[in-house]
Amino acid sequence: MLDPATGWAILALFSLVWIFLGWFWGRKAKGLDDFMLAGRNVGMALGVATAMATWVTSNTTMAAPQLAFQLGIWGMVGYSLGSIGLMLFAPLARRIRRLMPFGYTSGDFVRLRYGKTAWRVFLLISLFYAFGWLISLGMAGGVLIHALTGIPYQYGMSVILSICVLYTLLGGLRAVIGTDFIQTIIILLGIAMLCWLAIARIGFDDIHSAVAESRPELLNLLMPAAIMFLFNNLLFGVGEIFHSNVWWSRAFAFREGVGFSAYLTAGAMWMPIPIVAGFIALAVPALGLNVPAADMVGPMVAARLSGALGAVLVFIVVFSALASSLDSLLAATADLILQDIYRGHLRPAAEEKELRVAAKLIILGLGLGAWLLCLPRLTTLAELLYFTGAFVSSTIWPIAAGLYWRRTNAAGATLAMLLGTGAGLYSYFAVGFYVAALTGAAVSMLTVIITTWLRPADFSWQTLRSQAEAGA
Repeated sequence: MLDPATGWAILALFSLVWIFLGWFWGRKAKGLDDFMLAGRNVGMALGVATAMATWVTSNTTMAAPQLAFQLGIWGMVGYSLGSIGLMLFAPLARRIRRLMPFGYTSGDFVRLRYGKTAWRVFLLISLFYAFGWLISLGMAGGVLIHALTGIPYQYGMSVILSICVLYTLLGGLRAVIGTDFIQTIIILLGIAMLCWLAIARIGFDDIHSAVAESRPELLNLLMPAAIMFLFNNLLFGVGEIFHSNVWWSRAFAFREGVGFSAYLTAGAMWMPIPIVAGFIALAVPALGLNVPAADMVGPMVAARLSGALGAVLVFIVVFSALASSLDSLLAATADLILQDIYRGHLRPAAEEKELRVAAKLIILGLGLGAWLLCLPRLTTLAELLYFTGAFVSSTIWPIAAGLYWRRTNAAGATLAMLLGTGAGLYSYFAVGFYVAALTGAAVSMLTVIITTWLRPADFSWQTLRSQAEAGA
């Protein structure tokens, strides 16, 4: 573990670097499209990097080891299946760009496809999840920085949130995507080095023997809860990708033809990362560590394995993973609030200058709100993440069917989201977090199929393009 003085020095250095880069890339943003969607001209390399870096969250470095520590092999493998969502979103990203080349948010699609009632239900789900994810990232920042440096949780959390808010304010999505590219390289190199350290200093055989002796259940491939978690996380990942404006904003920002390849490549590259991050948690018995809380296992093992120099590397990786997701979430959620709440409900006639000011105020408000809710640290990262995940699986089928099945009707989509969310929440509390998304997705799917069969619509795809072009 690093001493607090070294931690503060690294925080200060990287804060200055990211703020400078935010200003540097953001200075080219001339209009609202530039600020919100990077001019809709993001190429392949930056597209892959931003999708991958955003999906490599602090939850990857915290929750993946926690789940491996609690559920064993299926915990880390199940977490890695979240990448299937990125891959499945690839064809959706291409279709979104073709159907709505001038769209801004996921809310735009739901409003134009299903009407205002479904739109408002969708907004409630999306904003609740986005804020929950934002809080989990802020909490992870404080926990990780404290674990690695001894800097108090509140201070570390405050710094990471402040830095991300500041450079997102300066540069919008251009700054977010540009910094994501650099952060991706840092994250990949750092995680690869940690894996090498675990193997070199302990070895596979010693890790396996220690786990088999003290925690044999972690090697059980038939653990019911772990198997259910695997399928639950698969659907959670799909639901999160399909509905979240983080991913839709990139579909609109990518250059024509880039979205499909970028998301497919990012998903394939991301898949091994939670397995590697989770694997180091299995080294706990061999290292003889006493883990006070499950969500501390990742940084504790990393700190023990890496020593002083390696701890610096771990800290940099953690900072990069946090920043790469926080900035994306801030920008995308601000876009959703600006487009669907401020312009959609409060100020429909607002001009571009007013909207740019409003976008920055919204980013500030999101940062402040997240900070206030992060202070008490009311729950663990995994519990918070999967509680909010109980909502999002209900959106998978309304979104997918809405993009490809013109017979899907508005009432059915609305009901699917409501019933799916209700079923997901009930399962979360009655059974456990590992079945919430599974239940919500199943109920939502059945609702979409039955309501479409009972009352098929006849939607025209041209409506999406023409109304989006007209700014309806």
